[in-house]
Amino acid sequence: MASFSFGAGNAAKLARLPLYGLGRLATLVIPRTDRWAFGCGAGVGDGPLALWRVAAADGRRAVWLSTSDAEAAEAASLGIPTVPRLSWRGFWATARARVLVVAYGTGDVNPYAVSGGYLVQLWHGIPLKRIGLDSAETLRFPLLPDARPVRMALAAAYRRTQRRIRLLPAASHLVRGRLETAFALPDDRIVVTGEPRVDVLSAGTADERRERARALLGAALGDLPASAGLVLYAPTWRDGAADPAVPTPEEWREIVDALVAADLVLLVRSHRLGAGAYEPPFSTDRVRDLGADRLRDITAALPGLDALVTDYSSLAYDAGLVPLPVLYLAPDLGEYRDRRGFYGTYAEVAGADPAATWAELLVQLRALAADDGERAARTARSAALSRRVHAFRDGGNARRVYDAILARSGRGRTRGHR
Repeated sequence: MASFSFGAGNAAKLARLPLYGLGRLATLVIPRTDRWAFGCGAGVGDGPLALWRVAAADGRRAVWLSTSDAEAAEAASLGIPTVPRLSWRGFWATARARVLVVAYGTGDVNPYAVSGGYLVQLWHGIPLKRIGLDSAETLRFPLLPDARPVRMALAAAYRRTQRRIRLLPAASHLVRGRLETAFALPDDRIVVTGEPRVDVLSAGTADERRERARALLGAALGDLPASAGLVLYAPTWRDGAADPAVPTPEEWREIVDALVAADLVLLVRSHRLGAGAYEPPFSTDRVRDLGADRLRDITAALPGLDALVTDYSSLAYDAGLVPLPVLYLAPDLGEYRDRRGFYGTYAEVAGADPAATWAELLVQLRALAADDGERAARTARSAALSRRVHAFRDGGNARRVYDAILARSGRGRTRGHR
């Protein structure tokens, strides 16, 4: 079953309005210091971790807001101090920090102590599906999902919340336009620096990146067939609805037969907020679970793969930095387009041949495995897509964001310049 929806999230926020009000009053009198506070809804990783490393190397005093003992232990293994996000210590750490760094929203740190801080929203991927105020889903309320007054009130509240964002990095000018309308921010708060979370895809040589990625995958999955190609399947979240691409028992048999014939292993990574019963009804070593509980951040593992299969995930944009060939499986394309919407058209990303069924996808996968020309063509298409949306490929995105924070917050330069 799905674990989250916008409707449920909006209802929960309304129920907590008194706490937000009390937090706002408290932050009016609690002085902020030169400390930084970091958090990430997906755990220790993504853009906040990349920016943390730059800030820590420059001697910034900072803390990570953790959501569980496991996350705190993971942070500790990286030398990162933590406090529990929703504890009094978490409130105090957030209220005292001058710079607040998040990837999913203010809930990545203590949400009741954000007012008055310099909020840096790194986001967590280049949007293909519409997000924020560009999507009707953001303004959905469970009891009155289509009531105009409710939606107008939620939109106004959303704008007030997003106005707290002081800096929002964008991967390119194309992406900057999407973020500007989605978050209702003035253009001077959105800077084209590249995304810190993808710096790992530009660090070192291609061979070094693949070796590191294979090591990550090996640690997460254990032994893998030495000769087998690795295909990542990453379906996106359906806003709380069931995943329509979960295979039937008959489809599972066809999938595994195709994987064996092509000597491939399918790594399944369901969205952390969604649910999909991606487990074959029989024993096989050709389908492996690669959920976030096994590998927190998938970005660094992309160079270790041989192909990506997705529907509407932002991974399609990142795969071109490797570059990886990408296949698209979108069984609910019409419904998803009508309900959520896309920036541009889906064909601009997926091309003219997205698969609607597993049978269609397997035809494409067999061709990809057997035909070098087909593989080269899809890899080139992936790289071209990436060039349209990523302005930088030098591994310096986190450094550019860090420098922009210091310059725009007006509170100093890097330690090395002092």
